[in-house]
Amino acid sequence: MAFIWKRRQEQQLYSKERFSLLLLNLEEYFFEQHSATHICNKVGKGKRKLRGSLKICSKSVIFEPDEITHPIIKILLRDCIKIEAPEDDERNDTFTGDNPEQISILSSQAFLTKEQNIIAPFKTERGQNQYIFQLDVAGKTEDVVHTLHQLYRASRLDKLGDQAAMITAILQSRLARASFDKNRFQNVSETLHMECKAEMVTPLVTNPGHLCITDANLYFQPLNGYPKPVVQVMLHNVRRIYKRRHGLLPLGLEVFCTENDLCSDIYLKFYNPQDRDNVYFYVATYLENHVTEHTPESYMLQWQRGHISNYQYLLHLNNLADRSCNDLSQYPVFPWIIADYSSSELDLTKPETFRDLSKPVGALNKERLERLLARYQEMPEPKFMYGSHYSSPGYVLFYLVRVAPEYMLCLQNGKFDHPDRMFNSIAETWKNCLDGATDFKELIPEFYENDSSFLLNNLKLNLGKTQAGKIVDNVELPPWASGADDFLQKSQDALESQYVSEHLHEWIDLVFGYKQKGREAVEAQNVFHPLTYEGGVDLNRIMDPNDRVALLTQILEFGQTPKQLFTIPHPRRIIPKIKSLSRASSRSLSVAESPVSPGEESFEDLTEESLTLAWNNMARLKLDGQHRIHKGAITGIAVPSSSNQSSIFTTSQDSTLKMFSTESKMLQRSMSFSNMALSSCLILPGDSTVVCSSWDNNIYFYSIAFGRQQDTLIGHDDAVSKICWHNDRLYSASWDSTVKVWRCIPAELLGTKKRFELLAELEHDVSVNTINLNDAYTLLASGTKEGIISIWDVTTATVMHQLECHSGTVSDAAFSPDSRHLLSIGEDGYFKVTDVQTGMLISSMASEQPQRCFKWDGNTVLSGSQSGELFVWDIVGGKLVQRISGHTGAVTCMWMNDQCSTIITGGEDRQIIFWKQQY
Repeated sequence: MAFIWKRRQEQQLYSKERFSLLLLNLEEYFFEQHSATHICNKVGKGKRKLRGSLKICSKSVIFEPDEITHPIIKILLRDCIKIEAPEDDERNDTFTGDNPEQISILSSQAFLTKEQNIIAPFKTERGQNQYIFQLDVAGKTEDVVHTLHQLYRASRLDKLGDQAAMITAILQSRLARASFDKNRFQNVSETLHMECKAEMVTPLVTNPGHLCITDANLYFQPLNGYPKPVVQVMLHNVRRIYKRRHGLLPLGLEVFCTENDLCSDIYLKFYNPQDRDNVYFYVATYLENHVTEHTPESYMLQWQRGHISNYQYLLHLNNLADRSCNDLSQYPVFPWIIADYSSSELDLTKPETFRDLSKPVGALNKERLERLLARYQEMPEPKFMYGSHYSSPGYVLFYLVRVAPEYMLCLQNGKFDHPDRMFNSIAETWKNCLDGATDFKELIPEFYENDSSFLLNNLKLNLGKTQAGKIVDNVELPPWASGADDFLQKSQDALESQYVSEHLHEWIDLVFGYKQKGREAVEAQNVFHPLTYEGGVDLNRIMDPNDRVALLTQILEFGQTPKQLFTIPHPRRIIPKIKSLSRASSRSLSVAESPVSPGEESFEDLTEESLTLAWNNMARLKLDGQHRIHKGAITGIAVPSSSNQSSIFTTSQDSTLKMFSTESKMLQRSMSFSNMALSSCLILPGDSTVVCSSWDNNIYFYSIAFGRQQDTLIGHDDAVSKICWHNDRLYSASWDSTVKVWRCIPAELLGTKKRFELLAELEHDVSVNTINLNDAYTLLASGTKEGIISIWDVTTATVMHQLECHSGTVSDAAFSPDSRHLLSIGEDGYFKVTDVQTGMLISSMASEQPQRCFKWDGNTVLSGSQSGELFVWDIVGGKLVQRISGHTGAVTCMWMNDQCSTIITGGEDRQIIFWKQQY
């Protein structure tokens, strides 16, 4: 509960002050305050003088007595009959004494709150009453009265738009007359970089002032000096920064000084996008990789592989979709997970325990949905299925009223909701979401966190009685929860359960993904009012101030759909056999393996202890020998499986195939097939034949036993760039824009006339530079010279996905051991991870230089760089782990044994280098 936690911090810091911006009306500003005395002179009560503070706000006057036994007085300017200060020659009996610093306000009513410092609904003091305030500082009265007269005239305007326009003009005039106080700089040597007007945003209220950025700090100085003269954020402490929509306009900016905290250090709203963008650019220069770190894709791979929990992933998506705890109209949204609130025991192994995550709340009840669809069909454009949203300020405070009563009073003009409409019971709330004609709300993060106070009436608030005579107190919990903490623990377990992990992507599609808008939203029964969507209305094009204010009010109060993050189906999660997913505890949850596509294997089967150890130890590679055996760049490395790595075959741009003995450290054979470069090589099963591809358009077969060319396949119209082999199938990629699949049985080479049978031709628009098969040999990836990656189903010879991944040539591409992901690298210097099932790009990571080749296990990548170094990357965490010096020119090819313990690299420096792991 980030904003509640922040509010508690503020209460500790300013415990003596009962006033808060929540006492203001919505869209109201606090301008200035003055030490003053309230002179009470009511009939029958005698004369009293109360010391305190007089607050001048854009729609009201608020007096906060110093003594907490007395209530705070709030007088709305629209209720005022007369506001005046006595002239020396015009004083009468209504004023006390001869002090010219008195202000008299005659009002038809006033509101009283926080008597005895108790949070409760406002009391109304009705009837005409005169309120006299005497300012402590001489000479201020005339200015204060002048301001009150201006604001009074604004409050008396008939139309809300005209009122807002006049108040905005007054505010901007005040901001223009003031500037940031440079004496507030922490250090006199700080250099000013920019200053602009802005507003600090907190839930339900904004506070205008001046923003100032130096070479060391970001400062915000409130116009009114509240809650403190200056808010300071040290730039070197900033860890995250996000541009935000505020009121559907690109004016917000949120700054975090922590990596994972939900609570930001400051949320700012600017008066124009240019100021916002300038501040973002300057602050972001203090962050490393701030652009690539803060994308949905940067977290998706971590979530899929189980490195972050469902809860953490949903928080990241909310954050990236402009949801903020400082903006109740865009508060983070979480799904209802549990559907069983009546059983005595909660069984997380039964699917019926859970809500159907593929449907919005409004579509969970079939009978209600039929009524809504019938209305939808008869509705004129623009149509919508649901008249209320799944997240709004009212819904957020419905859940949080017990810990945030002041926010509810602010939202509802000093009143709590009717007792029967309050958050009284988990089961009743769920039932109403299923059956209610206008109730489609989802949950908030607090239901999956560790602070259960929002379920308990610890503040002993008087929330009234229901019609049945029941006092509204703690929230009634389901039978399976022994208490509020137990309810949250079981909710967390449900969120991280196998069922939810398998289906959460379906809910993400509805809320953040491709089913949020358009035809897919209609088919998914997921259509809300047009004003709730980003781009649903352009407020800048609405000239009439009254229409603009009405629309903005509706937008802020009705709720807003999150920013759309995905436009294609979201990948499902990979469920390991045994994985601890809970954030709150260390106990493991046993979950079964998720379904996999035909031919795929579970990645858990492949992460055996030895392989895991080898990959975890990859950063400790040690050079174990190097040999220069070619006159040109090495292009391919192949090692017979039966040779115990004693014989190494290599191809080169010098047009030769060579065999090197690791035992004698001597070159044993050299063979040239043409005068053009060889591009790659492999060894056929049985270790009797080496196959080489060449730039002369041909593929050559070399007999190891006989030491001579065995056969030639003339298969392409341009250079052959890469070859792969499996089960009597040879796959060849070429610059002629094709990948060809050949039937080729090793035993039949030289034995028949029809030695090579063309089985399929996979056509591309441009030259193909690389290909690779998955471990199950059901999928093939091809990369072109224009950066296009294609994923093919080789069983049907059809393309599954064609993706624009790189801005230049694709250097290498390979599937993860489980075939879930495809990693590619290109001359643009980027690593790109693609989800094979959906074709979605789920991770993008930049390197300082192009990488030419790599091996990976789905988590860790060993790559060879343009500079000749080997790089070890944590591709899931998105960071470089280690760089290892090796070649003096680009690393062009790489071979690794099955145990990942021995690695051979070839480079443009004409060398092959042997690497061993240090343990």
